[in-house]
Amino acid sequence: MKKFYEILESAAVSVITLTLVILFVCRFIVVDGGSMDNTLHHGERLIISNFMYTPEKGDIVVTDSNNLFNRPIIKRVIATEGDIIAIDYNTGDVYVNGLLLQENYIKEKIIATGGGVYQIQMGDNQLFLMGDNRNASSDSRVREIGPVNEKDILGRVILRVSPISKFGKVN
Repeated sequence: MKKFYEILESAAVSVITLTLVILFVCRFIVVDGGSMDNTLHHGERLIISNFMYTPEKGDIVVTDSNNLFNRPIIKRVIATEGDIIAIDYNTGDVYVNGLLLQENYIKEKIIATGGGVYQIQMGDNQLFLMGDNRNASSDSRVREIGPVNEKDILGRVILRVSPISKFGKVN
């Protein structure tokens, strides 16, 4: 009987530990939509974490900021506090602090519309987020989303867990 209680105690401790990890260290999220194509695809399952995390340019993050969708969205950090972002709608190029971004992760450049240049400077704790599928992404370029406060970041994408054929770290 003593052995049974030891096994039961071990199982209970494991369940409690796993629950605490999921609640405070990481969580699961499902990609909904195609705004992160070709990096992430609709239906893929991810693990995100905000444990001791400070957003950096290039990170893929999930935000629950008030947005058009009333649900978390997944985007890439393009600019952080103090940065000046400029999007040239004549060429489709994106600049941060005057430097052209080298974006080998995007599906395609922003379609040139002859719409001039959009420019904004990030304020305190603000992030400029964009989808990798620039022409099919509602992101910080959209007034209803705009720059996102760091406190609204649920976490950084750490791992893709499904489909199993793509299991691993996400860049």
